[in-house]
Amino acid sequence: MEQNIKKTKLASSRKGKKALLTGVTGQDGSYLAELLLEKGYEVYGLQRRASMPNTFRVDHLTGEKNGDRFFMTYADLSDSSNLLRVINKVQPDEIYNIGAQSHVGVSFDIPEYTANINALGPLRILEVLRNLHLPAKFYQASSSEMFGDVLETPQKETTPFNPQSPYGLSKVFAFHITKIFRTGYGIFASNGILFNHESPRRGFNFVTRKITLGLSRIKLGLSGELHLGNLDAKRDWGFSKDYVEAIWLILQHEKPDDFVIATGETHSVREFVVEAGKHLGMDIEWKGSGIKEIGIDCKTGKTVIRIDPQYFRPNEVNFLQGDSSKARKMLGWNPKTTFSALAKLMAEEDLHYVERESSLGRQDVSARKFSVK
Repeated sequence: MEQNIKKTKLASSRKGKKALLTGVTGQDGSYLAELLLEKGYEVYGLQRRASMPNTFRVDHLTGEKNGDRFFMTYADLSDSSNLLRVINKVQPDEIYNIGAQSHVGVSFDIPEYTANINALGPLRILEVLRNLHLPAKFYQASSSEMFGDVLETPQKETTPFNPQSPYGLSKVFAFHITKIFRTGYGIFASNGILFNHESPRRGFNFVTRKITLGLSRIKLGLSGELHLGNLDAKRDWGFSKDYVEAIWLILQHEKPDDFVIATGETHSVREFVVEAGKHLGMDIEWKGSGIKEIGIDCKTGKTVIRIDPQYFRPNEVNFLQGDSSKARKMLGWNPKTTFSALAKLMAEEDLHYVERESSLGRQDVSARKFSVK
């Protein structure tokens, strides 16, 4: 995309704003890119180099459909010189740092890499803005995992952080460095503390997507059982497409600030299993306790869920519930999608997805037919 950047004639006087997105190939990045294009932005997405294509969530945005306003280039949050070059070339009005090592469980296995990308990545971008004296607005994707073993319920902007994972700790650093550059250097830098948000574009190894894909495969006879970890963990789950609207609104606010984005409702992993199963025609009930607990589909009598200790984290975060009253009042944002509607959307889309895979004779879940809903 180095060539694509050159072809855009960046020195031109187009009226639309320019936005630079890290993590554009992910769930939030793809929805945000769509939203910004709808609002007339030129969108520049940064992607990490990978041996296998990983742009399936944004491939539909390229070309004439968007008036040649969507561009991608290779970059990495670990590479300061690369970030400097790209930001200086694009001269964006807004930078949305959504890129991250985003899997909490994986962060226990690769803590150093997680810290390098999640903590030092945003610092590198902020340093570029400071050194270039670029008046771009900066958004940092913060996380409810920063609250960890919660010290207050519900969690809001003033709730103390108590992270329980390398991921959560890395996000705490990023949150505070964003505030430091805001107060110390006058950069328009804001944090969005987003609670769990899901969609049909969620990564395959995240628990909600694992559930909807797994139950879909069971329903179609392609799999016998789904193995999960802590069923009692409770999260405040929303829809990613709703949340990217809040992300955009945060940078349109009159002054930089920090906002919790959440639904205010909390549901357990167990509840998500039941709700997703319901929309797939299953009636899941639970028997046993502890690691011996199983989920049975009462309509077939078959065991569909088992507990596997390998999916438990060294430190568990058992309860998260956000208070987004500040965002609702100051930004005018409200979530549109209910918990049940989210589970239904994901379950139905993954059922269609697995049906397509099955019709092609594939037994593996791949990204080639990934939904862009």
